[in-house]
Amino acid sequence: MKLLEKIASKKATVGIIGLGYVGLPMVGNFLQAGFRVIGFDEDISKVKSLMAGRSYIKHIHSSLVGKWLAGRKFHATARFAELRKADAKIICVPTPINENHEPDLSYVFNAARHIVRHLQKGQLVILESTTYPGTTDEALRAILEETGLKAGKDFYLGYSPEREDPNNKEFTSRTVPKIVSGYTKACFGAVMALYDAVSIPTVPVSSTRVAEAAKLLENIYRSVNIALVNELKMLFDKMKIDVWEVIEAAKTKPFGFQAFYPGPGPGGHCIPVDPYYLTWKAHGYDFHADVIESAGDLNTAMPYYIEKRIFEVLNASRKTINGSKILVLGIAYKKDIDDPRESPAFPIIELLLKNSAEVGYNDPYIPVCKGNRQFRQINMRSVSLTREAIAGADLILLITDHSDYDYAFIEKHAKCIVDTRNAFERQGIQSKKVHKA
Repeated sequence: MKLLEKIASKKATVGIIGLGYVGLPMVGNFLQAGFRVIGFDEDISKVKSLMAGRSYIKHIHSSLVGKWLAGRKFHATARFAELRKADAKIICVPTPINENHEPDLSYVFNAARHIVRHLQKGQLVILESTTYPGTTDEALRAILEETGLKAGKDFYLGYSPEREDPNNKEFTSRTVPKIVSGYTKACFGAVMALYDAVSIPTVPVSSTRVAEAAKLLENIYRSVNIALVNELKMLFDKMKIDVWEVIEAAKTKPFGFQAFYPGPGPGGHCIPVDPYYLTWKAHGYDFHADVIESAGDLNTAMPYYIEKRIFEVLNASRKTINGSKILVLGIAYKKDIDDPRESPAFPIIELLLKNSAEVGYNDPYIPVCKGNRQFRQINMRSVSLTREAIAGADLILLITDHSDYDYAFIEKHAKCIVDTRNAFERQGIQSKKVHKA
């Protein structure tokens, strides 16, 4: 049976490579549509957890994983050879940047080299990871064609960027339109057929490069506007103007304005990372994307601004940062999720530690913080947010405005607070203890 027939009859087996915040929701989408799904991840702990019916992502409940297993159409594995059975292989792996802000596609290329060992005629390979234009039709295709098989002739190749927003209850991976593209017309047809079969709204584009560029544009748009409002915040602080009040006033305009908000720096796998994929690629065309680079640099520098505000607040209390006890609230990159990837909390905590502060943290969703690939020296456990813990801190630093926090309780017992999200005022709390940052 040919691939398109298998997809139409739901007899195709779908392989999801990478079972993180993008891959795991995708597993659920294809299972719900009636497909058989094989999930692959090199992290054996994730595989064991799923096969035991336990989820490791907050907004994907373990009860749902249990239903997947009960349906007998899903299994997870750390053995790539099992993906030989998959008619469609979807790559959902990280695409980080290195210390020089250069793309690190090692996860994508590693997945591709695994696929090469088991690629067969008539199979479909789709990349979902965010990357620069040309990755799919050049680099990925070149690796896959090491088999001797040709893309568009012997196997299908496409790109469909992920648009996952963890814990967004209004827009999910099943309701957000999917941009779809293929290396050739036949490839495009296979990609479109697969996502149409999952009842995901599809947006066809003319090439994989257009799809790759569209994903970057989405995130660069946000990066530039976040940088703009962060810069305005620093300027308005000097002018004794409340940037939050300015934004509230400006957003009453019913056209031509979209509100963005300042903060300690963007986090997650997209905004801090994706713009650098395009600026790096632009250098190959002798083009310097000054606006994009400047926005990225300004956002990256926000932790230093937060550090400066902490210095100022402590100095006003006749305290030094050296030896001060600072309790950080929230290390997830955004509220109400358990995802700390690229969180601004890490560089801020590192700066505080370098200044000999005593740092602890609380996050209701992240009980253990072992930093990440860039901040491996950070190794902490979340402390209970008791009256004693709050009162014992010289300064409370709110980085992530989780809904679980009792802001009135925190304000009541805190000595002073630096609020990077304007969370206390939004809760109706006006206090001299709270300092905006």
